Amino acid sequence: MKNNQLIEKAYEIAQEQYSAIGIETTAVLKILENVPISIHCWQGDDVGGFEKPDASLSGGGIQVTGNYPGKARTVAELRMDFEKVLSLIPGSNRLNLHAIYGEFGGKVVDRDEVEAKHFQGWVDWAKKVGIKLDFNATCFSHPKADDGYTLSHKDKSIRDFWIEHVQRCREISAFFGRELNDVTIHDIWIPDGSKDELVDRFVHRSLLKDSLDKIFQKEYNPSEMKDALESKLFGIGSESFVVGSHDFYLGYAAANKKMVCLDNGHFHPTESVADKVSSVLQFTDEVLLHLTRGVRWDSDHVVTLNDQITAIMHEIVRANALDRVHLALDFFDASINRVGAWVVGTRAVQKALLFALLEPVEKLREYENNGQYFERLAFLEELKTKPFGAVWDYYCLQQGVIPGEDYISEIQSYERDVTSKRNS
Repeated sequence: MKNNQLIEKAYEIAQEQYSAIGIETTAVLKILENVPISIHCWQGDDVGGFEKPDASLSGGGIQVTGNYPGKARTVAELRMDFEKVLSLIPGSNRLNLHAIYGEFGGKVVDRDEVEAKHFQGWVDWAKKVGIKLDFNATCFSHPKADDGYTLSHKDKSIRDFWIEHVQRCREISAFFGRELNDVTIHDIWIPDGSKDELVDRFVHRSLLKDSLDKIFQKEYNPSEMKDALESKLFGIGSESFVVGSHDFYLGYAAANKKMVCLDNGHFHPTESVADKVSSVLQFTDEVLLHLTRGVRWDSDHVVTLNDQITAIMHEIVRANALDRVHLALDFFDASINRVGAWVVGTRAVQKALLFALLEPVEKLREYENNGQYFERLAFLEELKTKPFGAVWDYYCLQQGVIPGEDYISEIQSYERDVTSKRNS
């Protein structure tokens, strides 16, 4: 009780300070509450999925490092862990599923055979806990992806296999949207590319375009599902050439009214994904963001409140684009407590968004339009030390979520009582 009183007192002081610069914190917290983060399921089990008992990530130019004990081994354990995460983060949030996380009843169901019935349990659970779902085709960890190509493969039979898989995933996404009465975003990422120099790049990109054209022949109600296309600069095993580059997908999305997915770990370390947001939104209606923390590039570390994430959130808010940008997480760290990783990453994105929402954009824009660049710079600097942490703690309190660092002991208790008792 005493700690709560201190949080409320600190908030009152912060509220006065922000009000003095034209920001009403009550309105800001209402906005923050209604911006969902789509939290990725694959942090909980190291991208293994549940196609078979010994499923694990393989191929596709991605890998998970670390062997921290206690990963989810079943759908039930994954849901249990995620419910714990939901109890420790404020706001309205979503779960992002990959196709390998269906409930297949112990049967071998190949990727070109997945159906909505394999995800009925997820829909029932989502209704019970009160969240929405997003979805991803899984074009990796499969024998037909072992040579590094899927939708752009020169073998038509392999292309057709993956086309069928993605088409089925779009149908499952629409099923989610109908059942949960909210649009589901279906993201397509493929590992296609070459380790060494490639002579015939054009043919692979022509094949990918043709595959996408076939995939998108069937249209869905945009209130049920929307498509996103995710690029990459390079990957393990595709260091010299990636078929689905940023240029390719940006061109395809603009020409075909699709959504681009910008993963901030998928670009050169000196590129600003924040800067891309306002550019892409000139030509596409919406953008999907996959938020991660690249260390020496796309290593998918847990998101933290760093300059890159805060810059992205500032760009979205300054562009008045919260209703056009979808926020999702994409990291997988097996070296630390997996539940803790989820909570740290989600709260970091929410904090960055709060920091951006507490910025008096109109005042800064006025300085800019008047050529008052010293004033603009000085104001931006002063904002960095405003008490936004007090507003965050109050928001957590308001949402019935543990504020501050006290959630650490809650995760430690969950590890002691639940995850540490799982056999690896």
